[in-house]
Amino acid sequence: MKLVELLPLSLYIHFPWCIQKCPYCDFNSHAVKGAIPENTYIDALLTDLQADLSLLGAPRTINSIFMGGGTPSLFAPEALSRLLAGVRTLLPVAEDCEITLEANPGTFESAKFQAFRQLGINRLSIGIQSFVDAHLQKLGRIHSAAEALVAVDGAVKAGFDNFNLDLMFGLPQQTEAEAVNDVQTAISLAPTHISFYQLTLEPNTYFHKFPPKLPEDDLIFSAQKRCQQLLAQHGYQQYEVSAYAKAGRQCRHNRNYWQFGDYLGIGAGAHGKISRALPNDIVRTAKPKSPEQYLREPGRGQQNRIAVEQLPLEFVMNQLRLKEGFSLDHYQAVTGLAADSLQPGLAVCLQQGLLRQEALRYLCTEKGWDFLDVILEKFVD
Repeated sequence: MKLVELLPLSLYIHFPWCIQKCPYCDFNSHAVKGAIPENTYIDALLTDLQADLSLLGAPRTINSIFMGGGTPSLFAPEALSRLLAGVRTLLPVAEDCEITLEANPGTFESAKFQAFRQLGINRLSIGIQSFVDAHLQKLGRIHSAAEALVAVDGAVKAGFDNFNLDLMFGLPQQTEAEAVNDVQTAISLAPTHISFYQLTLEPNTYFHKFPPKLPEDDLIFSAQKRCQQLLAQHGYQQYEVSAYAKAGRQCRHNRNYWQFGDYLGIGAGAHGKISRALPNDIVRTAKPKSPEQYLREPGRGQQNRIAVEQLPLEFVMNQLRLKEGFSLDHYQAVTGLAADSLQPGLAVCLQQGLLRQEALRYLCTEKGWDFLDVILEKFVD
């Protein structure tokens, strides 16, 4: 059994509360009922992280921290300050660590942006979704288009020179012109990163149970292509399925996911993946989804080793989300498997025009990019 080298390590922290649950959201989020138990939850997060240290074997430096949800910006800056201080007492944090906070554009949250920046949080991800009030209302968002503009201005004034705007397309009754205008508005605000993704009706959501009427597929595809061209023209390069960034501003935390890197996951419903020895001891973790259960037993959760025969699929499923593809050297470094364990699937995908080889890397073709599920089938054990 090959011992794992010290791979880059990230930390994901989940905050499960929102003001209200959006009808399209399938994340582990829960509408606030009464006051959020902020201090109790911070205590639980630190207990959870302390318990997860046993997974690492030896101390490893955190290169990125992502606070997601839910709506982590609902928490007071003082609570997040105590959390980050506690993290630093338990694990070394890189001096240039990327620390991202997800935030909604509501007035209540955006008023805290300056305090968040002073905590060392150096990247915001703001959930805009649309700049059309009628669409925001259909999506169950609690902010207006005007509040979205004010929030971005507040982020810039607070000193955030690195921030992401979330946008959705394919919305109920959305025209192509409206989708393009949303992207144009976002570009005018000069974010360093734009997440641009299609509304999908996920199981266990209100929209799945009561589906709204969505635009025709041809219209959605046309709007997507026009918006992608617009993003490229303004220097936002697509590096992942739904992520576009200025040069040097790709999300370090998410790239670590797609490159099959390691990450600790703490908080209600959080997931993690830690490589202890390659290839036989790569562990996925999952914490209880219920905030109440999580608070009763912080530090408890499930641990499951990834079966060695599943590693080729797990690796490809993540790596091919990136436009840059992957090298066989990287595959061997993060799985501990020989390169020839990928060869049967690679050969079929190359022959069918789903993948192409460029120097020492394997990348999706345009056809492959549109049929990722077909590619993944070739790597199922």
